Amino acid sequence: MEPQSVFNFFGEICKIPRESKHEEKIIAYLQKFAQERSLECKTDEAGNVLIIRPASVGYETAPTVILQSHSDMVCEKNSDSNHNFDTDPINYVIEDGWMIAKETTLGADCGIGIAAQLAILDDKILKLPKIEALFTVDEETGLTGAMSLKPGFITGKYLINLDSEDEGEIFIGCAGGIDTTARFEYTPYTLSNDKEVLKVKYFGLTGGHSGDDINKNRANANQLLARYLFLLNEKFGLELCKIDGGNKRNAIAREAVAIIAIPSGKKAEATQIFSDLLADMKAEYSVSEPNLGGSIESTDFKGNCIEKSVADKLILALNASLHGVLAMSQDIENFVETSTNLASIKMDEEKNVITVCTSQRSSLNSARFNSANRMEALFRLAGAKVTHESQYPGWKPNLNSKLLIVGRESYKELFGTEPVVRAIHAGLECGLFLDTYPDLDMISFGPTLRGVHAPGERLEISTVDKFWKLLIDILKRVK
Repeated sequence: MEPQSVFNFFGEICKIPRESKHEEKIIAYLQKFAQERSLECKTDEAGNVLIIRPASVGYETAPTVILQSHSDMVCEKNSDSNHNFDTDPINYVIEDGWMIAKETTLGADCGIGIAAQLAILDDKILKLPKIEALFTVDEETGLTGAMSLKPGFITGKYLINLDSEDEGEIFIGCAGGIDTTARFEYTPYTLSNDKEVLKVKYFGLTGGHSGDDINKNRANANQLLARYLFLLNEKFGLELCKIDGGNKRNAIAREAVAIIAIPSGKKAEATQIFSDLLADMKAEYSVSEPNLGGSIESTDFKGNCIEKSVADKLILALNASLHGVLAMSQDIENFVETSTNLASIKMDEEKNVITVCTSQRSSLNSARFNSANRMEALFRLAGAKVTHESQYPGWKPNLNSKLLIVGRESYKELFGTEPVVRAIHAGLECGLFLDTYPDLDMISFGPTLRGVHAPGERLEISTVDKFWKLLIDILKRVK
C-alpha cells in the first residue's frame, strides 16, 4: 500500500487508545516521536500538541504552513463485540481496495491525517517550507482542543486541515453546531406481577456521521423505537421499565432497546403490531437500510419502572422529535444547510434521570439556534429540563483563498481534472481557529472514507496516495 510511510504510521496509530477525552497515550506517543527526532515540540494545557519541522534549504523565506488533524477518534462498536477501546488495537481487514474495521470504528477519522503529518515530519529528504504540525484533542465530542487554542501557539498564516473524507474535493467551509440535551427526572416504582414484560429491540442499522450522512435517508434507531412505543402506548397504555438507544452525539443511532410491560394476555397483539410496523419500516428504508432488523420477546424483569406520567411524556416527545435534514441551501446546489440528530437516550437509574441528547448543525447561525430552540421547546413541553452545550461556529467559505488557488492548480496538473470545491455539512475545527487567528487562510482535504463514526468504517486505499501527492505538491508550491 502506498505511500508506505503513511500506512506504517497509521498502523502504529491503530494500536494506541485515543477515545475522545482520553487522548493521554496518543499525546505521549506524539511527544516521544518528536523527542526521538530532535524536533521542537510543545503541548498546551488542553493537550494540543505542536511539532515543528524546520524549513528545508531553499525554503527559508517560504511562509510557514500549519498541517492540522485531531488526535481523538469516535469509539463505536457492535453490541456483540468484545472489543475494549481502552486496551485493544483496532482490528482491520483489506477487502476490494478498502481498509475496513468490521466490528468497530476504524479511526481513519482523523488517524490518516495524523499519519500523513508524521510521515512528513519523519522524512529527511523532502524539501519543504517550515511545517507546524498541530494535533488537537477532543474534536469529536466538544471541539475543546480547538476552543482552547491560545494566541501565539501557532505562527503560520496558512493552514491545511486533514480531516475531510472525499478525495477529489477541496473544502472551504463547514457548518456550525450546537448540542441540545433534555433531562427527564422520574420517580421509580415496582412493577406488579400481573403484567406481560417484553424486550423490544431495533438493530442492524447503518448509522454513520450525523453531518456527512444525515441526507442519506438512513433510519435512526431511536426514532424507530419511539414509533413503536407510541403506537403501543396508545393501544394498551404500556409501562416503560428501561430504555437505551444510540451513543455518540455526532453519530446516527444504530441500535435501540426498551423493556416494557403491557396488560396480561396482550403479547400476541403487541407482537403483531411490532411485526407489521417492522415490515413497514423495511419497506420505507429498503434502499438505505438493507440490514434493518428488530426483535420482540418475553423477558424475566423484576426491577423498577419509570413513573407513568414521565414515561408517557417521554414517548410523546421522542416520537415527535425532529431528526434529519431541516433545510437545504438556497445558494449551493444539493448542500444541506440545517439538520438535527436524535443521538442518544440514556437512563441513570441511580439518579432517576433519563437523558436525551440531540445535535443541531447549520451553515447559518440563525438557523442553527432556531433548530436548537425548536428542540428545546419540544422537550420543555414534555416537562424536561433542557440545556445547550458544545456550541461552535461555522467556517465561512473564502473563494479568494490563496491556498485554494494553489490547491486547484496542483490537483489539475497532478491528475488532469478539476477538483470539486465546496463546503461540508459536518463540523470542522477551522471555524474555531478563525476566532483566535482571524487571518488564517485555510483549506481542507483528505482521502475517501465511508461509514465514519460507525462500525464498518472504511478507508479507500488508492485515494491515500492521491491525497499524499496533492499534500506534498501544495507544500512545495507554497514557496
